[in-house]
Amino acid sequence: MKLLGVSGGLSRKTLIAIKKALDSAKRYDNTVETEAISLNEYDIQFCDARDPNKYEGDARLVIDKFVETDALLLGTPMYRGTYTGLLKNMFDLIPNDALLGKPVGMIATGGSDHHYLALEHEMKPLLGFFYVHVIPGSVYANNSHYSESDLVDEGILEQLDQLGRAIVNFARIIPDDKLSIVGPLGPSIQRKSLKKPG
Repeated sequence: MKLLGVSGGLSRKTLIAIKKALDSAKRYDNTVETEAISLNEYDIQFCDARDPNKYEGDARLVIDKFVETDALLLGTPMYRGTYTGLLKNMFDLIPNDALLGKPVGMIATGGSDHHYLALEHEMKPLLGFFYVHVIPGSVYANNSHYSESDLVDEGILEQLDQLGRAIVNFARIIPDDKLSIVGPLGPSIQRKSLKKPG
């Protein structure tokens, strides 16, 4: 089982939270292959609506990670009540079926609890487009949960531990035929590149 953790922002705090949840998943089941990436460390092109298979370089590398993972832990700092543009661009790049039927756990960070509901009102609709199974419990950590460069709040650490275990358990019960558990699919829309030739 491959479990990918993706941080969609510049904040180290988000990546720290993702790594804690991945560590929990690995402790729970040491056969799980975990990897954490931060999108800001890659040179990813802006989406220009071309077929996802036509992207190259870092964009191709990260698209392939999304496609190949069995489950995803998705983290983002919250700004202005929503996820980052960096993360949105990544979701514009991946194939529509890249995450079909896969379990996804959500993690967000913020300066305060001001935007904690953005996970429900912003992230879930985005993930719904990709026909994922969102783990019902998510984690929101604010600045007071950190001390210097580490996450120290016992309550948040316990939530991340629960999320790591939950996503492993969920991924174990997903059948190989993921289409059998997503329900009816929406209309198929052909991508056409906005990039001008030449």
